[in-house]
Amino acid sequence: MKTFTGIPASAGIAFGKAFVYRDEENSELPRYSITAAEEAAEWARLQKAVAEASEQVKALHDRAGREIGSEQAAIFQAHLMMLEDVDFLDQIRDRLKKSLLNIEWVVWEMCREIAQKLMASPDPIFRERAVDIADVSRRVINSLLSVTRSRFSLADIDEDVILVAHDLMPSDTLVMDKARIKGLAMDMGSRTSHTAILARAFNIPAVLGLSVISREIKDGDFLVLNGSSGTVALDPDKRTLARQEDEERQYRDQADRLGVLRELPAETTDGWRVALKANIEFPEEAERALHYGAEGIGLYRSEFLYITPGKAAEEETQYNAYSRVLKAMGKLPVTIRTVDVGGDKVSPELLTVNEKNPLLGWRAIRMSLANPELFKVQLRAILRASVEGNVRIMFPMISGIEELEQALVLLDEARSECKKKKQPFAQNIKAGAMIEIPSAAMTADILAEKSDFFSLGTNDLIQYSLAVDRGNEKVNYLGDSHHPAVLRFIKRTIDAAHEKGIKAAMCGELAGNPSATAILIGLGLDEFSMAASSIPLVKQIIRGTSHAACKALADEAMRARSIAEVRAAVKTWMAANAPAGEYGI
Repeated sequence: MKTFTGIPASAGIAFGKAFVYRDEENSELPRYSITAAEEAAEWARLQKAVAEASEQVKALHDRAGREIGSEQAAIFQAHLMMLEDVDFLDQIRDRLKKSLLNIEWVVWEMCREIAQKLMASPDPIFRERAVDIADVSRRVINSLLSVTRSRFSLADIDEDVILVAHDLMPSDTLVMDKARIKGLAMDMGSRTSHTAILARAFNIPAVLGLSVISREIKDGDFLVLNGSSGTVALDPDKRTLARQEDEERQYRDQADRLGVLRELPAETTDGWRVALKANIEFPEEAERALHYGAEGIGLYRSEFLYITPGKAAEEETQYNAYSRVLKAMGKLPVTIRTVDVGGDKVSPELLTVNEKNPLLGWRAIRMSLANPELFKVQLRAILRASVEGNVRIMFPMISGIEELEQALVLLDEARSECKKKKQPFAQNIKAGAMIEIPSAAMTADILAEKSDFFSLGTNDLIQYSLAVDRGNEKVNYLGDSHHPAVLRFIKRTIDAAHEKGIKAAMCGELAGNPSATAILIGLGLDEFSMAASSIPLVKQIIRGTSHAACKALADEAMRARSIAEVRAAVKTWMAANAPAGEYGI
């Protein structure tokens, strides 16, 4: 037996033989010079190829809409936006004119450069967008070369298999025979990749980021794939197989049990009510949030709109994306975080210089305030979309009142510009600050005077409070959310919010951590926002305990002198308030 460990991307367990898929479509790309007189003909060829590719993508979009819903179909709408992006095509034309090389090579070279910039980012969200660039460029180049798809298609699989691949394009995932694909194992990808999103939409268990599995597995090998734990076992022994079969039965039973909670409130046994919301990256995730019983979107990350194809999206593009989410959520609140690029989130267009310490550098609200016109494009798009639902605006990485006041001034300017253009928008839109820097937590009482709400971004708050780069494997073990300093910053923020009559939310990873639920309830947190799939378990914990018990735990944790003491208190509390192993903690 051999076990591979990767990223759990789509829950569930699959048993079966492997089918190893290798895309051998990469024929040699021609490269040759053209004359200035031939430039117009080359450009005409591109326009024809783009038109053909657009028709193909529209067909995929329509198919996705029929088979899995409009939100997942939006993946292919994004591909269509690339093909119709005038600025992008203008960049290709400029390069054609300067290089005087054949158009296939120009398209390939430009898309390769954009993809490389995206792949250089430590942020997986940006790296995964490189796949979309590759999918679109492959389609255009095939049209230019009149390539017919004579190779094996995933739609032709005629038996039940676990699909093993190095990587898959979104279009490959859509056309494959979903009834035959029982599981998906890939070298590349993560939970936020489009392949992962589609796998979850099709309820196909998936493990991604396995690095070498496509080279280690042969057709016909027997596999057990666990999309919940992120493991793939090759030729499992009897004991492992029996354990996985038992876990698969438990997974089905738990899914049925937690599904009952969807319509029930997140309320303790003594009547303390909180809101459970979802964090999303892309518009297509809104339906998934509703499926898990989310009471709104507590964090809609807008960064994906700033990387396709390597530049910030136009106002109409942003407006359409925000509108889709608001329409999907109906009257439920949607909190849109203004763009948070920079630091470990690299935008090819906005970041043109290397910074020695990007995590302490030009990022998030700092970048937005330094580019007011670009910032107002986003603010206008949000304002215009606000008529479609219940929107809130959140500013990231606020360090003090000056930044918050500047952001609010620009929001007022965006309102005035919408009024001049007679573009309607909702009145009294709430605007809040993310508390993710120690200076913000220490001055939360001041920030509360200008904020309609707070949202604690614990991922950054932990690394800035404890001076720990979470991307540095040598020190990231020190970034412990149960550190007394972190808990004190959280309590200080919640107390400051309540003193000014506003709510305190949390959208960092800590909000979805079951071992932290009781402490956060006890500290008075009003709203939790997390990965949608975490909502049922957190709700079960909340409904199974009392606020009084949580308050007692929080008080004990606040008296603790060390991480070990906090964790000991949590362990004791869990033993007294939950059956052993009930929450998988």
